[in-house]
This record gives sequence, C-alpha cells and structure tokens, in this order.
Amino acid sequence: MTAGKTETEIAGYILAGGGSTRFGRDKALVEVGGKPMLERMIELLRGVTKQVKLVAAPGKYSAFGVETIEDQWPGEGPLGGIITALEDAAKSPANIEWNLIVSCDMPFLTADWLAFVCERATKSKAQVMLPCSTSGPEPLCACWQTAAAAKLRSGFERSVRKVTEGIALLRAEVLDEADWKRFDNEGRLFWNMNTAADYAEAVRILEAERK
Repeated sequence: MTAGKTETEIAGYILAGGGSTRFGRDKALVEVGGKPMLERMIELLRGVTKQVKLVAAPGKYSAFGVETIEDQWPGEGPLGGIITALEDAAKSPANIEWNLIVSCDMPFLTADWLAFVCERATKSKAQVMLPCSTSGPEPLCACWQTAAAAKLRSGFERSVRKVTEGIALLRAEVLDEADWKRFDNEGRLFWNMNTAADYAEAVRILEAERK
C-alpha cells in the first residue's frame, strides 16, 4: 500500500506542547535528516490527511505556516492536547469524523504506515484506532473519532490524565505486530525521543541508512 489521501476525510494534528524537560531543549525544533522534527511531521501528515494543525502555544511555531490550536490544559499532559484537537475538529464545517493525532518526536514514522492506520480507522466501528508495539500501547500515533471528545473530556474532568486511561473509556481497536511489522522490520516505527541520547541515536541511525 502506498501513502495517499484516504477516501474519508481525516484531519491531522501534531502535539507540540510538551515541556521537553528531560530532553533539555525543544524537541520539535531539533534537526533530523536536515529538517526540524516538526517540519518532518508536518510533511508526513500532509501526505495522508486533509489538513494539518498543531496543538501548541500560540505563535511558538508560526514560522512553519501551520494553524495552531492552543492546548486548553497546557502542562497537564497529552490527553488534554488530544481532547483539544478533537473539540477543534468538532467545530470544523467539513464534518471531520476521524483525526490522526501524533506527537512531534517520532523520527521513524512513515507515510505508508500512517496511511494504513487512517484507512483502517475509517472502516472501523471503534472510537480510537491505536497500535500496540512490543513496548505496549502507542496512543500518540493513533486515529481518534471526533465524537469521542465528550467521553474523554468527562474523564479528564474526573482527573483522568493518562492517555491509556482515557482510551479505556472508549471502544478501542488495536493494531498489533501482525499489522505493523511489514512497515517496520527494525522495530523502530514508534520510537520517540525522550532524551538527548535518544536524539543522538536517531540521527546516527538515519545517517547510516542514507549511506
């Protein structure tokens, strides 16, 4: 399967509101493969979604030319960013049903994989379509139904903060190794950069692959 627009319109959102405290600097701006991570992610999502927006502090990434939605609960973790994205999608006149929401620090994601996730989501009766890697659930590379916003907000207002606990409130469909292995022989698809050492390793791997 090749990357491309899916038949059902899907919105893309990139979560770029984290504090990057363990990383030591803004992960969205570090260069991987000659481009800032955020630029790489924008290009990826533009290949498979109808529109791309950022969930981040207003004006912080204006140089990238992408509309930014302010996180309603900054500093409270990614679940708040996901709800912010879904509630934004609900306001869209395009009647967006599904949303691909990813974090900004996953250097090994591919357009083919994201297109596959989007296609599976549009055919699913679930409210969230998420992969599960050898490390566990990967909710920051998932498709979410716009209509799931109300249940997630209700949980959030009851102090639910973990994304996996939010998913437990929904009908979820899981994509396991049988689904993602053909897109990722090395087991790196969902690898993210939490520390400076992770970043250095990602750069090393990508540079070696380019040789």
